[in-house]
Amino acid sequence: MACNRFSVDGELVELDSLRYTPAGVARIALKIRHASTQLEAGVVRQVKCDIPALALGAAAQQANSLQLGQRVKAEGFVAQRSLRITQLVLHIDNITLE
Repeated sequence: MACNRFSVDGELVELDSLRYTPAGVARIALKIRHASTQLEAGVVRQVKCDIPALALGAAAQQANSLQLGQRVKAEGFVAQRSLRITQLVLHIDNITLE
């Protein structure tokens, strides 16, 4: 199996309402705003980005208990949004308060 793991911390800036798939699986979309200082090629760089994310099942239940503005750590894998839309989305399998 190829490696595709992603971990990021940041501020929860968007949180949709909890919904259910036709199969009855809990689903919630959210956005995490990350800001940090990173070292790249020996130079310090300020990094800021908004990361779209999706949580299903137990992770969706975890995310549903969070509030906007809270600092979170999310772990999961990245995949393109759909067959036609190649934007990357973080598929969360664990999200916790920082």
